[in-house]
Amino acid sequence: MVVVAHPDDELLGLGATMHKIILEYGVKTHVVILGEGITSRSDSRDLVKWDKELAIHKKNIENAQKAIGYHSVSTYDFPDNRFDSVALLDIIKVIEKEKNDFRPEMIFTHHGGDLNIDHQKTFEAVMTACRPMSHETVKTIITFETPSGTEWRAPTDPRHFVPNSYISVTLKDVEAKIKGMESYEFEKRLYPHPRSPEALRIQAQRWGVAVGVPFAEAFCIVRNIM
Repeated sequence: MVVVAHPDDELLGLGATMHKIILEYGVKTHVVILGEGITSRSDSRDLVKWDKELAIHKKNIENAQKAIGYHSVSTYDFPDNRFDSVALLDIIKVIEKEKNDFRPEMIFTHHGGDLNIDHQKTFEAVMTACRPMSHETVKTIITFETPSGTEWRAPTDPRHFVPNSYISVTLKDVEAKIKGMESYEFEKRLYPHPRSPEALRIQAQRWGVAVGVPFAEAFCIVRNIM
């Protein structure tokens, strides 16, 4: 199960990896998108004002899903870039519900030290929802970087993303990630923005070079119970 704050985070974090593990290994994959991802672009949250864009954003999720091939998605409407205005318990309850319905063995989610407050709260909620008790089905929790959020953390901050696991992917996987990302009309950007096609390809090459393969995505294993 993949738990993210916003539409597009599922692509930015592990789009190529999802494409690979689904295509090559048949891993059943469910994506949970907690926030609506739009309304922070106004001074105040106004769902009516952004009604048209929110509908387009939801449609874009479907196109991104087709590009990657993941099996199912649940979307929620927590306020964009305002997760800190919501009781953390409300977010935890959603994740617990999704977890109980899907029964995943592994969850991928945001790095807890991201600049984006919604990413931070998503990580905290996942960790709380997956407390390591005897009946817990989630044995592995893995975090990913989110370009234009993870790397913008202040250089003096100790909570930087330090990967300890890498998944080798192909150019085909990377191109699927880029195609999915380009489905998001309000999120795609031009180079040198981190969400641009060129930057996403460079990032995959960068992590590939770090571990001796052409392309890779980087992760941090937070918990793994064998």
